[in-house]
Amino acid sequence: MMEYIIVLVFVVGYVAIALEHKIHINKAASALVTGVICWALYALSSSQLVNWNDVAHHLGISFSNPDKEKVLEYISDHQLLEHLSEIASILFFLIGAMTIVETIDAHGGFSIITNRINTTSRLSLMWLVCGLTFFMSAALDNLTTTIVMASLVRKMVANYKDRWLFAGMIVIAANAGGAWSPIGDVTTTMLWIGKQITTVRIITMVFIPSLVCIVVPLLLLTRSLKGNISHPVIKVSSGHSYPAVTPKEKKIIFVGGILLLLFVPVFKAVTHLPPFMGMMLSLGIMWIATEMLHRKKPFAVQRELSVIGVIRKIDMASVLFFLGILLAVGSLQSMGTLKHLATFLDHTIGIEHKSGIILLALSIGLFSSVVDNVPLVAAAMGMYPIQPGTYFEQDGLFWEFLAYAAGTGGSALIIGSAAGVAVMGIERITFGWYFRKIAPLALIGYLSGALIYVLQYNIFH
Repeated sequence: MMEYIIVLVFVVGYVAIALEHKIHINKAASALVTGVICWALYALSSSQLVNWNDVAHHLGISFSNPDKEKVLEYISDHQLLEHLSEIASILFFLIGAMTIVETIDAHGGFSIITNRINTTSRLSLMWLVCGLTFFMSAALDNLTTTIVMASLVRKMVANYKDRWLFAGMIVIAANAGGAWSPIGDVTTTMLWIGKQITTVRIITMVFIPSLVCIVVPLLLLTRSLKGNISHPVIKVSSGHSYPAVTPKEKKIIFVGGILLLLFVPVFKAVTHLPPFMGMMLSLGIMWIATEMLHRKKPFAVQRELSVIGVIRKIDMASVLFFLGILLAVGSLQSMGTLKHLATFLDHTIGIEHKSGIILLALSIGLFSSVVDNVPLVAAAMGMYPIQPGTYFEQDGLFWEFLAYAAGTGGSALIIGSAAGVAVMGIERITFGWYFRKIAPLALIGYLSGALIYVLQYNIFH
Protein backbone atom coordinates (compact mmCIF):
# COMPACT_ATOMS: atom_id res chain seq x y z
CA MET A 1 0.00 0.00 0.00
CA MET A 2 2.78 2.45 0.93
CA GLU A 3 4.52 1.85 -2.40
CA TYR A 4 1.40 3.06 -4.21
CA ILE A 5 1.27 6.17 -1.99
CA ILE A 6 4.88 7.00 -2.84
CA VAL A 7 4.17 6.51 -6.55
CA LEU A 8 1.13 8.79 -6.17
CA VAL A 9 3.32 11.48 -4.55
CA PHE A 10 5.74 11.15 -7.47
CA VAL A 11 2.93 11.49 -10.03
CA VAL A 12 1.44 14.53 -8.27
CA GLY A 13 4.87 16.14 -8.15
CA TYR A 14 5.37 15.35 -11.81
CA VAL A 15 2.05 16.97 -12.72
CA ALA A 16 3.05 20.07 -10.75
CA ILE A 17 6.32 20.22 -12.71
CA ALA A 18 4.50 19.88 -16.05
CA LEU A 19 1.98 22.59 -15.08
CA GLU A 20 4.64 25.00 -13.81
CA HIS A 21 3.35 27.92 -15.88
CA LYS A 22 -0.28 27.25 -14.95
CA ILE A 23 0.13 26.97 -11.19
CA HIS A 24 2.93 29.59 -11.04
CA ILE A 25 5.20 27.42 -8.87
CA ASN A 26 8.76 26.91 -10.09
CA LYS A 27 9.39 23.30 -11.11
CA ALA A 28 12.54 23.22 -8.95
CA ALA A 29 10.43 23.72 -5.81
CA SER A 30 8.00 20.96 -6.85
CA ALA A 31 10.87 18.59 -7.67
CA LEU A 32 12.68 19.18 -4.36
CA VAL A 33 9.54 18.63 -2.29
CA THR A 34 8.67 15.51 -4.30
CA GLY A 35 12.14 14.02 -3.99
CA VAL A 36 12.46 14.51 -0.23
CA ILE A 37 8.89 13.34 0.56
CA CYS A 38 9.39 10.17 -1.52
CA TRP A 39 12.54 9.29 0.42
CA ALA A 40 10.94 10.20 3.77
CA LEU A 41 7.93 7.95 3.12
CA TYR A 42 10.23 5.18 1.95
CA ALA A 43 12.26 5.41 5.17
CA LEU A 44 9.15 5.55 7.38
CA SER A 45 7.71 2.45 5.70
CA SER A 46 11.01 0.58 5.49
CA SER A 47 9.64 -2.43 7.38
CA GLN A 48 7.20 -3.02 4.49
CA LEU A 49 9.35 -2.16 1.48
CA VAL A 50 12.94 -3.19 2.23
CA ASN A 51 14.24 -6.68 1.47
CA TRP A 52 15.83 -7.91 4.71
CA ASN A 53 18.20 -10.23 2.87
CA ASP A 54 19.64 -7.26 0.95
CA VAL A 55 20.26 -5.41 4.21
CA ALA A 56 21.92 -8.40 5.85
CA HIS A 57 24.11 -9.01 2.80
CA HIS A 58 25.20 -5.38 2.61
CA LEU A 59 25.96 -5.05 6.32
CA GLY A 60 27.66 -8.46 6.46
CA ILE A 61 25.43 -9.72 9.26
CA SER A 62 22.60 -12.20 9.66
CA PHE A 63 19.42 -11.66 11.64
CA SER A 64 16.20 -13.58 11.76
CA ASN A 65 14.04 -10.72 12.99
CA PRO A 66 13.80 -7.35 11.26
CA ASP A 67 15.99 -4.71 12.91
CA LYS A 68 14.49 -1.29 12.10
CA GLU A 69 17.64 0.64 13.03
CA LYS A 70 19.79 -1.51 10.75
CA VAL A 71 17.31 -1.06 7.91
CA LEU A 72 17.26 2.74 8.31
CA GLU A 73 21.06 2.69 8.35
CA TYR A 74 20.98 0.72 5.09
CA ILE A 75 18.61 3.25 3.49
CA SER A 76 20.42 6.42 4.59
CA ASP A 77 24.05 5.29 4.50
CA HIS A 78 23.91 3.00 1.49
CA GLN A 79 20.97 3.55 -0.85
CA LEU A 80 20.57 7.33 -0.49
CA LEU A 81 24.29 8.11 -0.53
CA GLU A 82 24.83 5.81 -3.51
CA HIS A 83 22.23 7.74 -5.50
CA LEU A 84 23.55 11.05 -4.20
CA SER A 85 27.06 10.30 -5.46
CA GLU A 86 25.69 9.68 -8.97
CA ILE A 87 23.49 12.77 -8.82
CA ALA A 88 26.33 14.96 -7.53
CA SER A 89 28.58 13.98 -10.43
CA ILE A 90 25.89 15.18 -12.87
CA LEU A 91 25.22 18.41 -10.95
CA PHE A 92 28.90 19.37 -10.62
CA PHE A 93 29.33 18.71 -14.34
CA LEU A 94 26.39 20.98 -15.17
CA ILE A 95 27.50 23.75 -12.80
CA GLY A 96 30.98 23.77 -14.37
CA ALA A 97 29.64 23.78 -17.94
CA MET A 98 27.07 26.50 -17.23
CA THR A 99 29.69 28.71 -15.55
CA ILE A 100 32.14 28.43 -18.47
CA VAL A 101 29.38 29.26 -20.97
CA GLU A 102 28.21 32.23 -18.87
CA THR A 103 31.83 33.48 -18.71
CA ILE A 104 32.09 33.38 -22.50
CA ASP A 105 28.79 35.26 -22.77
CA ALA A 106 29.88 37.87 -20.19
CA HIS A 107 32.85 38.67 -22.43
CA GLY A 108 30.65 38.90 -25.54
CA GLY A 109 32.39 35.87 -27.02
CA PHE A 110 29.37 34.60 -28.92
CA SER A 111 29.26 37.82 -30.93
CA ILE A 112 32.34 36.54 -32.78
CA ILE A 113 29.97 34.16 -34.56
CA THR A 114 26.76 36.18 -34.68
CA ASN A 115 28.34 39.38 -36.06
CA ARG A 116 29.45 37.52 -39.18
CA ILE A 117 25.90 36.78 -40.35
CA ASN A 118 24.97 39.36 -43.00
CA THR A 119 22.46 37.64 -45.32
CA THR A 120 18.87 38.90 -45.58
CA SER A 121 17.50 35.96 -47.59
CA ARG A 122 14.84 34.20 -45.53
CA LEU A 123 15.84 30.78 -46.87
CA SER A 124 19.61 31.29 -46.54
CA LEU A 125 19.28 32.72 -43.06
CA MET A 126 17.12 29.79 -41.92
CA TRP A 127 19.68 27.22 -43.09
CA LEU A 128 22.55 29.25 -41.63
CA VAL A 129 20.89 29.75 -38.23
CA CYS A 130 19.84 26.10 -37.95
CA GLY A 131 23.29 24.90 -39.05
CA LEU A 132 25.04 27.08 -36.47
CA THR A 133 22.56 25.98 -33.80
CA PHE A 134 23.07 22.29 -34.61
CA PHE A 135 26.85 22.39 -34.20
CA MET A 136 27.00 24.95 -31.39
CA SER A 137 24.60 22.91 -29.23
CA ALA A 138 26.92 19.91 -29.55
CA ALA A 139 29.88 21.91 -28.21
CA LEU A 140 27.98 23.95 -25.60
CA ASP A 141 24.51 22.67 -24.71
CA ASN A 142 21.11 22.95 -26.35
CA LEU A 143 19.62 25.38 -23.81
CA THR A 144 22.47 27.90 -23.95
CA THR A 145 22.68 27.67 -27.74
CA THR A 146 18.94 28.25 -28.06
CA ILE A 147 19.11 31.38 -25.92
CA VAL A 148 22.09 32.73 -27.90
CA MET A 149 20.54 32.03 -31.32
CA ALA A 150 17.05 33.23 -30.39
CA SER A 151 18.60 36.47 -29.12
CA LEU A 152 20.49 36.78 -32.41
CA VAL A 153 17.30 36.35 -34.45
CA ARG A 154 15.61 39.10 -32.42
CA LYS A 155 18.38 41.47 -33.53
CA MET A 156 18.07 40.46 -37.21
CA VAL A 157 14.37 39.82 -37.89
CA ALA A 158 11.69 42.47 -37.39
CA ASN A 159 8.47 40.52 -38.11
CA TYR A 160 7.40 38.48 -35.09
CA LYS A 161 5.84 35.73 -37.22
CA ASP A 162 9.16 35.25 -39.01
CA ARG A 163 10.93 35.21 -35.65
CA TRP A 164 8.54 32.57 -34.32
CA LEU A 165 9.29 30.34 -37.29
CA PHE A 166 13.03 30.81 -36.83
CA ALA A 167 12.73 30.18 -33.08
CA GLY A 168 10.71 27.00 -33.63
CA MET A 169 13.33 25.62 -36.01
CA ILE A 170 16.07 26.62 -33.57
CA VAL A 171 14.42 24.35 -30.98
CA ILE A 172 14.53 21.37 -33.38
CA ALA A 173 18.13 22.13 -34.40
CA ALA A 174 19.35 22.61 -30.82
CA ASN A 175 17.79 19.39 -29.57
CA ALA A 176 19.10 17.45 -32.58
CA GLY A 177 22.59 18.90 -32.16
CA GLY A 178 22.71 18.12 -28.45
CA ALA A 179 21.68 14.47 -28.87
CA TRP A 180 24.86 13.23 -30.57
CA SER A 181 27.34 14.92 -28.22
CA PRO A 182 28.13 13.74 -24.67
CA ILE A 183 28.12 17.39 -23.50
CA GLY A 184 25.29 18.70 -25.72
CA ASP A 185 22.22 17.53 -23.80
CA VAL A 186 21.63 16.70 -20.14
CA THR A 187 20.20 13.26 -20.96
CA THR A 188 23.12 12.32 -23.22
CA THR A 189 25.47 13.57 -20.49
CA MET A 190 23.66 11.37 -17.94
CA LEU A 191 24.06 8.29 -20.15
CA TRP A 192 27.71 9.17 -20.75
CA ILE A 193 28.47 9.66 -17.06
CA GLY A 194 26.57 6.45 -16.26
CA LYS A 195 28.79 4.59 -18.78
CA GLN A 196 25.82 3.46 -20.88
CA ILE A 197 27.46 5.17 -23.88
CA THR A 198 30.99 6.20 -24.86
CA THR A 199 32.14 9.37 -26.62
CA VAL A 200 33.34 8.10 -29.99
CA ARG A 201 30.51 5.62 -30.39
CA ILE A 202 27.68 8.07 -29.64
CA ILE A 203 29.11 10.60 -32.07
CA THR A 204 29.59 8.09 -34.91
CA MET A 205 26.22 6.34 -34.50
CA VAL A 206 23.89 9.25 -33.64
CA PHE A 207 25.38 12.13 -35.65
CA ILE A 208 23.76 11.22 -39.00
CA PRO A 209 20.29 10.47 -37.51
CA SER A 210 20.45 13.78 -35.63
CA LEU A 211 21.47 15.62 -38.80
CA VAL A 212 18.55 14.05 -40.68
CA CYS A 213 16.26 15.12 -37.83
CA ILE A 214 16.87 18.80 -38.67
CA VAL A 215 17.61 18.57 -42.41
CA VAL A 216 14.26 16.94 -43.28
CA PRO A 217 12.17 19.73 -41.65
CA LEU A 218 14.38 22.32 -43.35
CA LEU A 219 13.81 20.68 -46.74
CA LEU A 220 10.06 20.67 -46.11
CA LEU A 221 10.20 24.39 -45.34
CA THR A 222 12.39 25.29 -48.31
CA ARG A 223 9.56 25.86 -50.82
CA SER A 224 7.63 28.19 -48.50
CA LEU A 225 10.61 30.32 -47.43
CA LYS A 226 10.68 33.05 -50.09
CA GLY A 227 11.87 36.64 -50.11
CA ASN A 228 13.96 38.58 -47.63
CA ILE A 229 13.63 39.32 -43.94
CA SER A 230 13.34 42.89 -42.71
CA HIS A 231 15.73 44.15 -40.05
CA PRO A 232 14.35 45.79 -36.92
CA VAL A 233 14.95 49.50 -36.42
CA ILE A 234 18.00 49.86 -34.19
CA LYS A 235 17.44 52.22 -31.30
CA VAL A 236 20.37 53.89 -29.65
CA SER A 237 20.52 52.76 -26.05
CA SER A 238 22.97 51.56 -23.49
CA GLY A 239 21.86 47.96 -24.02
CA HIS A 240 24.00 45.00 -23.06
CA SER A 241 27.65 45.95 -22.90
CA TYR A 242 30.81 44.04 -22.19
CA PRO A 243 32.78 46.35 -19.86
CA ALA A 244 36.47 46.83 -20.58
CA VAL A 245 36.75 43.76 -22.82
CA THR A 246 39.22 44.14 -25.66
CA PRO A 247 38.77 42.22 -28.94
CA LYS A 248 41.83 40.13 -28.04
CA GLU A 249 40.40 39.20 -24.62
CA LYS A 250 37.06 38.33 -26.22
CA LYS A 251 38.77 35.91 -28.62
CA ILE A 252 40.92 34.39 -25.88
CA ILE A 253 37.91 33.62 -23.68
CA PHE A 254 35.75 32.38 -26.57
CA VAL A 255 38.34 30.06 -28.11
CA GLY A 256 39.67 29.00 -24.70
CA GLY A 257 36.20 28.28 -23.36
CA ILE A 258 35.23 26.11 -26.33
CA LEU A 259 38.53 24.20 -26.13
CA LEU A 260 38.10 23.66 -22.38
CA LEU A 261 34.61 22.19 -22.93
CA LEU A 262 35.89 19.92 -25.70
CA PHE A 263 38.78 18.89 -23.43
CA VAL A 264 36.44 17.17 -20.96
CA PRO A 265 35.76 13.99 -23.01
CA VAL A 266 39.50 13.76 -23.77
CA PHE A 267 40.33 14.01 -20.06
CA LYS A 268 37.89 11.20 -19.26
CA ALA A 269 39.27 8.96 -22.01
CA VAL A 270 42.88 9.44 -20.81
CA THR A 271 42.42 9.32 -17.02
CA HIS A 272 39.19 7.24 -16.74
CA LEU A 273 38.08 9.64 -14.01
CA PRO A 274 34.42 10.79 -13.90
CA PRO A 275 33.58 13.57 -16.40
CA PHE A 276 32.87 16.12 -13.68
CA MET A 277 36.56 15.99 -12.70
CA GLY A 278 37.57 17.15 -16.18
CA MET A 279 34.88 19.84 -16.08
CA MET A 280 36.12 21.08 -12.71
CA LEU A 281 39.68 21.24 -14.11
CA SER A 282 38.42 23.24 -17.10
CA LEU A 283 36.48 25.58 -14.79
CA GLY A 284 39.58 26.11 -12.65
CA ILE A 285 41.68 26.96 -15.71
CA MET A 286 39.02 29.39 -16.93
CA TRP A 287 38.90 30.95 -13.46
CA ILE A 288 42.68 31.48 -13.43
CA ALA A 289 42.57 32.90 -16.98
CA THR A 290 39.91 35.50 -16.13
CA GLU A 291 41.74 36.50 -12.94
CA MET A 292 44.97 37.03 -14.87
CA LEU A 293 43.33 38.85 -17.79
CA HIS A 294 41.58 41.40 -15.59
CA ARG A 295 43.90 41.65 -12.57
CA LYS A 296 44.94 45.24 -13.40
CA LYS A 297 41.42 46.50 -14.03
CA PRO A 298 39.12 48.22 -11.51
CA PHE A 299 37.49 45.96 -8.93
CA ALA A 300 34.01 46.54 -10.38
CA VAL A 301 35.16 45.24 -13.79
CA GLN A 302 36.93 42.27 -12.23
CA ARG A 303 33.76 41.42 -10.34
CA GLU A 304 31.71 41.52 -13.53
CA LEU A 305 34.01 39.47 -15.74
CA SER A 306 35.78 36.95 -13.52
CA VAL A 307 34.29 33.55 -12.71
CA ILE A 308 33.61 34.66 -9.12
CA GLY A 309 31.16 37.23 -10.50
CA VAL A 310 29.77 35.17 -13.36
CA ILE A 311 28.97 32.15 -11.17
CA ARG A 312 26.19 34.15 -9.54
CA LYS A 313 24.37 34.30 -12.88
CA ILE A 314 24.08 30.57 -13.54
CA ASP A 315 20.62 29.03 -13.41
CA MET A 316 20.74 27.38 -9.98
CA ALA A 317 17.00 26.70 -10.17
CA SER A 318 17.66 24.22 -12.99
CA VAL A 319 20.42 22.54 -10.95
CA LEU A 320 18.07 22.17 -7.97
CA PHE A 321 15.36 20.83 -10.27
CA PHE A 322 17.71 18.07 -11.45
CA LEU A 323 18.59 17.31 -7.83
CA GLY A 324 14.95 16.99 -6.79
CA ILE A 325 13.75 14.91 -9.73
CA LEU A 326 16.74 12.57 -9.67
CA LEU A 327 16.25 12.04 -5.93
CA ALA A 328 12.60 11.17 -6.56
CA VAL A 329 13.50 8.71 -9.31
CA GLY A 330 16.19 7.24 -7.03
CA SER A 331 13.60 6.49 -4.34
CA LEU A 332 11.47 4.57 -6.86
CA GLN A 333 14.54 2.64 -7.93
CA SER A 334 15.58 1.83 -4.36
CA MET A 335 12.21 0.41 -3.35
CA GLY A 336 12.01 -1.72 -6.51
CA THR A 337 9.21 0.11 -8.34
CA LEU A 338 11.27 0.65 -11.49
CA LYS A 339 12.26 -3.00 -11.49
CA HIS A 340 8.58 -3.98 -11.38
CA LEU A 341 7.86 -1.58 -14.26
CA ALA A 342 10.72 -3.05 -16.27
CA THR A 343 9.31 -6.55 -15.71
CA PHE A 344 5.89 -5.35 -16.88
CA LEU A 345 7.41 -3.89 -20.05
CA ASP A 346 9.32 -7.12 -20.63
CA HIS A 347 6.04 -8.99 -20.82
CA THR A 348 4.00 -6.40 -22.75
CA ILE A 349 6.47 -5.07 -25.34
CA GLY A 350 8.84 -8.00 -25.50
CA ILE A 351 12.15 -6.17 -25.17
CA GLU A 352 14.18 -9.29 -25.73
CA HIS A 353 13.64 -8.64 -29.44
CA LYS A 354 15.15 -5.81 -31.48
CA SER A 355 11.73 -4.51 -32.53
CA GLY A 356 10.65 -4.26 -28.89
CA ILE A 357 13.79 -2.29 -27.97
CA ILE A 358 13.19 0.12 -30.85
CA LEU A 359 9.54 0.58 -29.87
CA LEU A 360 10.45 1.19 -26.23
CA ALA A 361 13.10 3.86 -26.97
CA LEU A 362 10.88 5.48 -29.62
CA SER A 363 8.00 5.68 -27.13
CA ILE A 364 10.20 7.23 -24.43
CA GLY A 365 11.30 9.84 -26.96
CA LEU A 366 7.75 10.82 -27.84
CA PHE A 367 6.71 10.76 -24.20
CA SER A 368 9.52 13.23 -23.46
CA SER A 369 7.58 15.85 -25.44
CA VAL A 370 4.91 15.75 -22.73
CA VAL A 371 7.09 15.39 -19.65
CA ASP A 372 10.72 16.25 -18.95
CA ASN A 373 13.25 13.90 -20.53
CA VAL A 374 15.64 13.97 -17.54
CA PRO A 375 13.50 11.82 -15.19
CA LEU A 376 12.49 9.57 -18.10
CA VAL A 377 16.12 8.76 -18.89
CA ALA A 378 16.94 8.50 -15.18
CA ALA A 379 14.08 6.00 -14.81
CA ALA A 380 15.32 3.98 -17.80
CA MET A 381 18.82 3.90 -16.32
CA GLY A 382 17.35 2.59 -13.07
CA MET A 383 15.07 0.05 -14.75
CA TYR A 384 17.65 -1.50 -17.05
CA PRO A 385 21.16 -2.11 -15.72
CA ILE A 386 24.03 -2.46 -18.20
CA GLN A 387 23.97 -6.09 -19.37
CA PRO A 388 26.93 -7.24 -21.52
CA GLY A 389 25.97 -9.34 -24.51
CA THR A 390 22.44 -7.89 -24.74
CA TYR A 391 20.78 -4.84 -26.31
CA PHE A 392 21.38 -3.15 -22.93
CA GLU A 393 25.17 -3.48 -23.01
CA GLN A 394 27.40 -0.39 -23.09
CA ASP A 395 26.89 1.30 -26.49
CA GLY A 396 24.09 -1.17 -27.12
CA LEU A 397 21.03 -0.57 -29.28
CA PHE A 398 18.80 0.64 -26.44
CA TRP A 399 21.17 3.22 -24.95
CA GLU A 400 22.26 4.72 -28.28
CA PHE A 401 18.73 4.92 -29.59
CA LEU A 402 17.53 6.33 -26.25
CA ALA A 403 20.15 9.11 -26.47
CA TYR A 404 18.75 10.08 -29.88
CA ALA A 405 15.08 9.65 -28.96
CA ALA A 406 15.14 11.44 -25.59
CA GLY A 407 17.23 14.26 -27.03
CA THR A 408 15.11 14.95 -30.12
CA GLY A 409 11.62 13.71 -29.20
CA GLY A 410 10.96 16.68 -26.93
CA SER A 411 10.84 19.00 -29.96
CA ALA A 412 7.37 17.69 -30.83
CA LEU A 413 5.82 20.06 -28.26
CA ILE A 414 7.13 23.44 -27.12
CA ILE A 415 6.97 22.37 -23.46
CA GLY A 416 8.86 19.15 -24.18
CA SER A 417 12.40 20.50 -23.89
CA ALA A 418 14.40 23.18 -22.11
CA ALA A 419 15.09 24.75 -25.52
CA GLY A 420 11.36 24.97 -26.24
CA VAL A 421 10.56 26.51 -22.89
CA ALA A 422 13.38 29.04 -23.43
CA VAL A 423 12.06 30.32 -26.78
CA MET A 424 8.55 30.28 -25.34
CA GLY A 425 9.77 32.81 -22.79
CA ILE A 426 11.94 34.85 -25.17
CA GLU A 427 9.45 35.17 -28.04
CA ARG A 428 6.15 34.54 -26.21
CA ILE A 429 5.32 31.75 -28.67
CA THR A 430 1.95 30.17 -27.91
CA PHE A 431 1.50 26.45 -27.39
CA GLY A 432 -1.17 26.29 -30.14
CA TRP A 433 0.92 28.06 -32.79
CA TYR A 434 3.90 25.79 -32.17
CA PHE A 435 1.64 22.73 -32.26
CA ARG A 436 0.22 23.73 -35.67
CA LYS A 437 3.34 25.09 -37.38
CA ILE A 438 6.38 23.36 -35.84
CA ALA A 439 5.19 20.12 -34.22
CA PRO A 440 4.45 18.32 -37.53
CA LEU A 441 7.90 19.24 -38.85
CA ALA A 442 9.54 18.14 -35.59
CA LEU A 443 7.67 14.82 -35.61
CA ILE A 444 8.59 14.08 -39.23
CA GLY A 445 12.22 14.94 -38.51
CA TYR A 446 12.20 12.75 -35.36
CA LEU A 447 10.79 9.72 -37.18
CA SER A 448 13.10 10.25 -40.18
CA GLY A 449 16.17 10.31 -37.93
CA ALA A 450 14.93 7.25 -36.05
CA LEU A 451 14.52 5.36 -39.33
CA ILE A 452 18.06 6.30 -40.37
CA TYR A 453 19.43 5.09 -37.03
CA VAL A 454 17.69 1.71 -37.34
CA LEU A 455 18.94 1.27 -40.92
CA GLN A 456 22.43 2.30 -39.84
CA TYR A 457 22.36 -0.14 -36.89
CA ASN A 458 21.27 -3.00 -39.14
CA ILE A 459 24.10 -2.28 -41.57
CA PHE A 460 26.81 -2.30 -38.89
CA HIS A 461 25.37 -5.25 -36.98
